[in-house]
Amino acid sequence: MNNNEFQIATVPGDGIGKDIVSSAISIVDLSSKITGGFKCEWHMIKAGAEYYSLTGKDVEPGGEKKADELDSIFLGAIGLPTVRHKDGTEICPHLRFREMFGLYAGVRPVKAYKNIPNRLSNELSRNIDLIILRESTEGLFYTAAVHNRCPVENDNEVQDVMRITRSTTEKLHDFAFKLARQRKNKGKLGKVTCVDKANVFRSQAFFRKIFDERKTSFQDIQSDHCYVDAMALNLIRNPWEYDVMVMENMFGDILSDLGGGLVGGMGMASCAEIGDNHGLFQPAHGSAPDIMGQDKANPLATILSSTLMLDYLADKKNCPNAAKSSKLIETAIEVGFEKNKLRPVEFGGDMGTQAITKELIDLLKNTNVQKEALN
Repeated sequence: MNNNEFQIATVPGDGIGKDIVSSAISIVDLSSKITGGFKCEWHMIKAGAEYYSLTGKDVEPGGEKKADELDSIFLGAIGLPTVRHKDGTEICPHLRFREMFGLYAGVRPVKAYKNIPNRLSNELSRNIDLIILRESTEGLFYTAAVHNRCPVENDNEVQDVMRITRSTTEKLHDFAFKLARQRKNKGKLGKVTCVDKANVFRSQAFFRKIFDERKTSFQDIQSDHCYVDAMALNLIRNPWEYDVMVMENMFGDILSDLGGGLVGGMGMASCAEIGDNHGLFQPAHGSAPDIMGQDKANPLATILSSTLMLDYLADKKNCPNAAKSSKLIETAIEVGFEKNKLRPVEFGGDMGTQAITKELIDLLKNTNVQKEALN
C-alpha cells in the first residue's frame, strides 16, 4: 500500500456526526490537494446508537476488523439519549475501541482563539493554550458498562473499580513529557503537571509515584503536581500558567469539558486517542440530537481533530506534507476567527455547519493564508 495514501476507518455515528464528518472530509481533501504529496481514502463504518436501534449491534459486522487494519480511525459522534441498554447506559462502542486498540493517550487541546466568547475576565485568558492528557483505557472507566466488569452489581449495590497499572501509566507519563518537549520546541512553556487525588486514593498515589519516577528521564522539562479539585479551581483562576496536564480517565473526562467551556464551548474541543499502533480522532462533544439536521452544528472540533490525525499520520507514514496540510487548516481557522469570518451559531453567530465549511474552503484557497501556513 502506498505510504502516501492514507486509509481512514470513518465512523460518522449519530446525531450531528454525519454532517460534521462530511465537513471535515471536504476540508482535509482540499488541503491535501493544495499541499500535495498524499491523499485520504475514507472507508465508512456503520456504528452507534442509531445502528444499534436497527440491528441490535453497535458496530457493523467486520467493522472492528476494518478499523484495526486501516491507518487511523476518524469518528463523528456516538450515542443518543433515547437509545439505551437495559441497564440505562448509552451505546458506546468507541469506549471498546479504546481498550481494543490500546489507545491510552487521550489528547485534549484547549486553545483560545480571537473573537470567540471569553469566559474569563482576565485578559491573560486570551493566551490559554494547554493540553489535557487523559489516560483512556483504564482508571474508573475500566468498569464502564460496555466492558461488563462491575465486581458487584445488584439492586442494593453497584461497585466500580479505578484501575491503574504500571505498564500503561509509564507509557502515559512518557507520552506527556515527550509532548511537552515537542511543545517547548515550538515556543510553549514545556511543563507537565500531574493531576491526581494522591492524598486520598492509593491508586492515585501510585499514579503520582510513577510520574515522579518517569520525570527523571526528562530533566529538560518542568514538572509539578496538583490535586484534581484544586485544578478545577486553577483552570478558572489561571489556566494560562499550564501546558500539559496528565491525569486519570474520569478526571480527564470532566476537566476537558471544563477546558472546552473556557475557550468558547465544546464545538472547539478536539481529541486524539493514541496508542502504540493505532490512533482514533474525534470531537470531544456528543451527538447533539437536539440540533441534528438543522445546520446549526459547529464542525470545528471535528476539523481540528482531523488536523491531529494528519499530524499523527505524518509521523506514522513519514509524510511531511500531511503535517503541512494540518498546519494549513489550523492557520485558516486562526485567520478566520481573527478576521471575524468564522461566526458559529454556538457562539451566538450567524454561521451553521455549511457556512463555516464554505468559509474555511475559501480561506484554504486564499494565497495569503497558504503563504502564512506553508512558508
